[in-house]
Amino acid sequence: MSIELKNVTYTYSPGTAYEIHALKNINLTIPDGQFIGMIGHTGSGKSTLIQHFNALIRPTSGTVLYNGEDVWAENYNRKNLRSQVGLVFQYPEHQLFESDVLSDVCFGPVNQGLSREEAEEEARKALLQVGFKEKNFRKSPFELSGGQKKRVAIAGVLAMNPKILILDEPTAGLDPKGRDEILDQIAELHFARGITIVLVSHSMEDVAKYVERLIVVNRGELPFDGTPKEVFSHYKELETMGLAAPQITYIMHALKEKGLKVESGVTTIPEAREEILKALREAGSPLLKGGQEK
Repeated sequence: MSIELKNVTYTYSPGTAYEIHALKNINLTIPDGQFIGMIGHTGSGKSTLIQHFNALIRPTSGTVLYNGEDVWAENYNRKNLRSQVGLVFQYPEHQLFESDVLSDVCFGPVNQGLSREEAEEEARKALLQVGFKEKNFRKSPFELSGGQKKRVAIAGVLAMNPKILILDEPTAGLDPKGRDEILDQIAELHFARGITIVLVSHSMEDVAKYVERLIVVNRGELPFDGTPKEVFSHYKELETMGLAAPQITYIMHALKEKGLKVESGVTTIPEAREEILKALREAGSPLLKGGQEK
């Protein structure tokens, strides 16, 4: 269920003094089953870009295809598209409006044509899959904590069984424990359902840990697109865009400059641990005994 953008440009307030080119001639393919990260500074164009994926925004020029079909063609079923390409906004309040949690999550499946009983079954499965406790199903969405609201918003999209799930800053405002729980559950969803995930994030550590492909958006263009290791190897260029590599990458570069023979392109703490231990063993460091950690 691939998405393809061909020469997509989007301009705000065209022909006026306030004209802004939010996207500039974008060519991009999102294939089935990938876990993709997307990073960019505020105002880079990434939110505009993801809203093209399910036809919330129409491009000023260019073509958006879903499974080879132009989503802006006459008579194209964009309602069906939005049930298959689900978007969870940064602020869950934008998606919550019913009197209780279960009814809120049922809204999408009911609009897909399911009976109330079938919709409740899908809603319950989705809520449990994102770690939302059954005892809270009848609470008002507006009585919930920030983390609970995010889980409900994600469940509301999951209940429609999308093929592609787009998450715009799903961990914004959460504490470290809540952030890890949400991302672990998103990773589990990717594994269990095999759906495509597009994760928009400001956390370099999060994208390094979870995603297999990383896209950088800067001034409406895509300067880098590759594995996290490939993209973060350009950390100097990323800094000029208001971005950075994960902190552990800077630490590894500093260790290498100090003479420790480590791979400086490491992006996660487990990888760094293995690299440092390997280098210490090879150096015969007294910090290790018999090749093991003290």
